[in-house]
Formats: sequence, C-alpha cells, structure tokens
Amino acid sequence: MALRGLAHSGPSSRGPSEEAVAAAEERRAPVVVAAGAVREDDEEDDGRGRGLLRWDGFSAWLHCVCVVGFDLELGQAVEVIYPQHSKLTDKEKTNICYLSFPDSNSGCLGDTQFCFRFRQSSGRRVSLHCLLDQFDKDLPVYLKKDPAYFYGYVYFRQVRDKTLKRGYFQKSLVLISKLPYIHFFHTVLKQIAPEYFEKSEPYLEAACNDVDQWPAPVPGKTLHLPIMGVVMKVRIPTCHDKPGTTQIVQLTQQANTHISVILPTVHEVDLFRCFCPVFLHSQMLWELVLLGEPLVVMAPSPSESSETVLALINCISPLKYVSDFRPYFTIHDSEFKEYTTRTQAPPSVILGVTNPFFAKTLQHWPHIIRIGDLKPAGEIPKQVKVKKLKNLKTLDSKPGVYTSYKPYLNRDEEIIKQLQKGVQQKRPSEAQSVILRRYFLELTQSFIIPLERYVASLMPLQKSISPWKSPPQLRQFLPEEFMKTLEKTGPQLTSRIKGDWIGLYRHFLKSPNFDGWFKTRRKEMTQKLEALHLEALCEEVREQHVCMILTTIENKDNNTLRG
Repeated sequence: MALRGLAHSGPSSRGPSEEAVAAAEERRAPVVVAAGAVREDDEEDDGRGRGLLRWDGFSAWLHCVCVVGFDLELGQAVEVIYPQHSKLTDKEKTNICYLSFPDSNSGCLGDTQFCFRFRQSSGRRVSLHCLLDQFDKDLPVYLKKDPAYFYGYVYFRQVRDKTLKRGYFQKSLVLISKLPYIHFFHTVLKQIAPEYFEKSEPYLEAACNDVDQWPAPVPGKTLHLPIMGVVMKVRIPTCHDKPGTTQIVQLTQQANTHISVILPTVHEVDLFRCFCPVFLHSQMLWELVLLGEPLVVMAPSPSESSETVLALINCISPLKYVSDFRPYFTIHDSEFKEYTTRTQAPPSVILGVTNPFFAKTLQHWPHIIRIGDLKPAGEIPKQVKVKKLKNLKTLDSKPGVYTSYKPYLNRDEEIIKQLQKGVQQKRPSEAQSVILRRYFLELTQSFIIPLERYVASLMPLQKSISPWKSPPQLRQFLPEEFMKTLEKTGPQLTSRIKGDWIGLYRHFLKSPNFDGWFKTRRKEMTQKLEALHLEALCEEVREQHVCMILTTIENKDNNTLRG
C-alpha cells in the first residue's frame, strides 16, 4: 500500500526527527525490483558491505511495519504496509488485523503495548536477501528464529475523539519480525509510535529509513542503532555467553553523550511482575512449562496475557521451549478451531487469552492460570490459590491456578521466603526479577546437567575414528540406562530441592521439549564426529603426501650416488 507524501514546508531550524521526516518526504518512492535484480540507484555502500540492496538492512531486523485502523464498515483493516514491496498473504493480513487490537471487553484506553505470534502461511518463499541465517548459529538456542512463525509487536492507541463517528480514535502500529527480541522492539515502538500518531506516514517512512541504515544484528557485538534522533545501544547475546549474565558495558555519560537509551537485554520481560500473583506456585508452573503441558493464561488485557506467556517461556531458559506458544490469542485466529476442539486432547501449547468466551471454550484444558490486573512496580497483588478445574464454571471466576496437577518436586520454601522478604522491604521489581531468574536458571541447569553428562557419554572414543572407515555412529539414548546414572550423578549434586526427580525425568523424556533438545544435541555431536573424521582423513593424506615426497627425494639421492 502506498504511503502518502506531504508537501515540504519545514522551518529552517529542526531537530533530528524533523530532519529525517523532511528527508523522507523528499525521497522518491522505493523501487520494487525483481528477485536477484540490482538497480544502480538501489545499490548502496554504507559501510555494511558492498552491493547491499536498499531495504536489505531493514530486512535483517524487520519483515515489515503495519498500521492497523478501525473502519466502521470493514472493522479492523491494514491501512499501511511499509516498505511497499513487503509481502503478506491475505491470511497473514487477517491474523495481523485481529491480533493488533485488544478484545472489546479489555477496555484499554490510552496507549497499550503487547506482543503476538502467528503462523506463517505455508508455501511462502524465503527472501533471497535475508541476512538472519548467517547469524542464527551464534545465537543461544532460545533466541534462534523459528522459520514457521512471525512475531508482532504492537503499540495500540485508543482515545476519545468526538470528531469520529465511533467516538474513539483506534489505531495500532505493528512491527512484524522473525526476531524474538521482545524488550528491544517494545523500546523501539516507544520511541516512534507516539510521534507517528501525530505526524502520520512521512514520520513512519523516515523511521524505516533509519532502520535500513542499522548494522546487521550480529550476536556478541555492541550495536549503536539510531532511530529518529535517539541512539539505542544494545548487545545481542551469543551461545558462548554465560547464562544469566549481561555482557553490555555501561559507558560513561561524558564519553557517550550521543547514547540516549542503553538496553541491558533485548528479549527478557519483567519476570517477577508477571509471576508476582502466582510466585507461591512458580515451581509448579516451571514443571508444567518444562513438560510441555497445555496451558492457558486468562488475563484482563493483551499486555498481561502476552507478558505472562513470555515469562513462562523464559522460566526454563537456557532450555528452549519448542512447542507452539501464543502470547495473545483470539477467537478470530486461524488456529482457533485446531486449538479449541474437544475431539482430541489439547495440544502442547501455551495460549494467552483475554476474551471471557475462552473460559467456556477451553474449560476442558488441564491447566488454566487466571490472573487479574498486573500491579505497577511496588504493589503486590493477593496471591492466587491452586483450585480444581471443576470450579472454573463461570465467566467471572476468581483469579487462581486451576489444575489437578501434582508437582513432582517439593516446593522450595527458601525462594518463597526470599521473595516475600523482598516484598516486605519494598525491594525493586528489577531486583526481585534477578533473584527469580537466577532461581529458575539454577533449577533448569540442575535438571539438564545429568542429561548433558549422559548424552556426552554417547559420543564414540576418538581412537575409534579412522580415516579408512565411515564416521562412527552415536550410541543410542537408552532411558533406563540414563535413569541408573541419576543415583550418583543426579540433580541432588547441585540442587537442594527434594522430590520425585526420577518421575519428572520420565515425564520429560516423553515431552516435545526433550525431543527438541536431544535433536539439537545429536546434530551438534554428529557434526563434531564428521569434523573429527575429516580431520583424521586430512592428517592421513598429509602423512601419505610427506612419505611420497621423502620417497622421491630418496630415489633422487640414490640415482645421484649411482651416477
């Protein structure tokens, strides 16, 4: 869809954002070129690499930017897609339309930010100029992009406007990306959305031009990203970082006056704020997420639902949650029938919903978290209780964790006391999140280390690698053999928590999260074996080559002596 340019009439003295908008107004419309074609006027060399096409820099971060408005006759509608050549199927546009607006019952007046995730249409052609794949291998496993899904980052505004027939101005600015950098993109939206709603399309075009000039999202590098007069400093984690640490360096203000925003994380949410109503049951929720159990979060608004779902996914880090998850899910979603059918067991998925209709539609799901409004930092809501599912009968059921699940592990009272003490002492939410995140990290690592140790033992000995034979195969993973190792090298070596660890492992070995984790580890070890075999082959060839050279020299010397 085309963007409408405005007549250029700016004052002589303008700020950085006004200069960018003016430049965007004067810029010609982007030229759409055929795949693989290069136009001289589209080719740029801006220090990121020679022969870089216009919008390649943008595509490394975003697929497109959408503006979704409300039409009295059509309902939600995509008003603008930028850049203009961005491709979205009709099904993807429909999903974006419905997922970009809160449900009518949410009553979200003012500005609201949230996140959604939707399935990419099948048969979509992968962009020839996508720069993400080369960086994906250096990312932690939980930050690797999923080629089958898009993320949508939303800034929604609803304010009273008597000049409109509906009586309200309702519009969403949405960033569509493959990257799960929740905190980063929400920060970007905070910088550009409020002014966009005032200045309209030329401002959006100028912001997109800024994004197109950004360096590629290389893991491990400190990046300076200018956006409409503001410079954000970020660092994308790598798979080599120590889990639970932040590598970004806080620079002094005097030396870096151009730095406006420093982000200590690109992907993490306020963990304690999300778990606050249920922190008494946080260990049970950790088990449910670890085991890939079907889970529904019923919340009053998309902000609460999306933050809570993302916090749940984050609680098993550095393990990747491999099943589907939807931070915000509506009755209009294209997978609605698939996920709400009663003809089969609920799938392994975490859904965040706000429509009261789901209280009835998903009543057959085994685990439901119903939360109230998340309180601002410093305010602690009443702790919800674990209740039986049969009590979730009405649409106005009280907040609580509705489940019949019996945890395998005993509840860790120490972490609860530590968090409760923090509440009493009015410890900042950020500090509480650090404590809770470290607790989850240590719990997950204690669980995963015995598996890592056993899987490492499946690797053949290096002496079995021969250049004259095919690479040796990994030994088979035998669950009972693994269980026997837990007696001496189980999680009791690193965790104080007691309980039925064996039962938890048996359940985990049947879960999608184990399948995803083991496939990744098996692939890594197979690649390692192939590399070692190739190295042995090269070494043998080198030795043979040296022997041939020595033999040739010896023969020459013998011939010389005879002569």
